[in-house]
Amino acid sequence: MKTTKPLLSLLLFSLALPAAIQAAGGPTVIDLWPATAPGMITASGPEDDSAVAAGSVLPRQIKNVSHPTLTLFLPEAGKANGVAVIVAPGGGFRELESDKEGEKGARWLNTIGVTAFVLKYRIPADPNRAQFAVSLPDAQRAVSLVRSRAANWGIRSDRIGMMGFSAGAQLAVAAGTHFTERAYPASDAADSVSCRPDFGMIIYPGGLLSKGTEELSPEFSVTKTTPPMFIVDAETDRVDSENCTSLFVALKRAGVPAELHIYTLGEHGFAFTPNPRPYATWPQRCYDWMVGQGILEAK
Repeated sequence: MKTTKPLLSLLLFSLALPAAIQAAGGPTVIDLWPATAPGMITASGPEDDSAVAAGSVLPRQIKNVSHPTLTLFLPEAGKANGVAVIVAPGGGFRELESDKEGEKGARWLNTIGVTAFVLKYRIPADPNRAQFAVSLPDAQRAVSLVRSRAANWGIRSDRIGMMGFSAGAQLAVAAGTHFTERAYPASDAADSVSCRPDFGMIIYPGGLLSKGTEELSPEFSVTKTTPPMFIVDAETDRVDSENCTSLFVALKRAGVPAELHIYTLGEHGFAFTPNPRPYATWPQRCYDWMVGQGILEAK
């Protein structure tokens, strides 16, 4: 029986990425863990995917996540620049806004040549632990997994960042400040490489302040080895924008390159929604920052 070239390519790709499965008509979905995810908690019900938004391949929202994955979005052929970003949607650790803060983020990253992975991390949070604690192993594992397989996707192992929105932004900050020790026991060879993101894009985060204060929580210990960060929010966000200013000050004091944009007007969760207000220009500012940091080359 003769094997066609497309089929042979698919077989070779499957051998290179044994944990990857191709969603029908959609991007590649990669299991985050080789077996049961460590530190698993019991979800309040079965994993719930709501309807897919028009023109999307991911659900609008996902609830009761117990099976963490990465969904791969590749730039158009010939446009990839070797940079990768893991996108963590928000949702208050109650659900994941996988369309507007996941897929749309990945699609935008693809337009600037960046290979994107949407992280489906575990929720709900454990009420007896910090909000990000249950999800942190998934974020750390995602960075290590992408780095360990960087050559398979033509990615530079020193150009792997995280972009997070709202609760996902809190998770991205946690990943950028909790990388010297893993929050789980090593499960395979992928865990032998660093779980430190090389940079972070922190979009309207919450949960970074110490309770009852306007100071950065000690749970997010910024040091000189914390990765550079781009931070954006709106002053009228119902989630206190001092989550952003406290993070920026901590980065500045540690000598870590950081850029902060606080727009006068804007509601929480603006993401990539088209709007004539200035906050809608934040993706261009983010691109400019990536170029200024040497993460991307100017086009």
